[in-house]
Amino acid sequence: MAGVSGCVKYSMFIFNFLFWLCGISILAVAIWIRVSKDGQEILSSEDSSSKPYIAVNILIAVGATIMILSFLGYCGAIKESRCMLFLFFIGLFLILLLQVAAGILGAAFRSESENILNETLYKNIELLSGTDSNAKAFQKALTEFQEQFKCCGLVNGPSDWGNNFQSHSKSCKCPDTSESSCIQYEGNYVYKEPCISFIKNLVKTHILITIGIAFGLAFIEILGLIFSMVLFCQIGSK
Repeated sequence: MAGVSGCVKYSMFIFNFLFWLCGISILAVAIWIRVSKDGQEILSSEDSSSKPYIAVNILIAVGATIMILSFLGYCGAIKESRCMLFLFFIGLFLILLLQVAAGILGAAFRSESENILNETLYKNIELLSGTDSNAKAFQKALTEFQEQFKCCGLVNGPSDWGNNFQSHSKSCKCPDTSESSCIQYEGNYVYKEPCISFIKNLVKTHILITIGIAFGLAFIEILGLIFSMVLFCQIGSK
């Protein structure tokens, strides 16, 4: 009777090592996003007590699950356990189905998510003229964003800052007053373009990166399904 192919077995080892690294990477990035405040401050609203951490929490769960599955697949391969390999196959297949379902839902609700982003940004204009702790945290985050992306204000330009403009005008100032991208506002030459377009582009870029990672991960998962099933069948035929 046919034995277990050493090539398939060691391919399974290598796959699970790469799969484990993917899990660690996803977990590390998700935790970094979870503890980072600037992005959440810009995209959160004043009356919202919960931060937009749902997607990040899902990524943390996915990363942890991938690490557990990779360990299960490794043990199944090294011990030639059909039970472990079968559980690995089922778990990997379910993750792949969830990714496909998430992609379909994301495509279906894309326009709605853009409307929610617009609504959140327009609502957060009030925070720029506020004086409470939530407003100050949001203002600090946007000030750093303005310095980095050379924009001023959130939606309408420097007027969004209201009475707080002078205290935050430094992050809006143009180094060269002759630039066409600058205007004069309350005695200061500042960038005339608001930050909303840069925020939208940043969100779109992150979405594209996420889609690319998802496709790459799906390819790796399909390889894992093939290796595990081939090894499962070879162990059964020994």
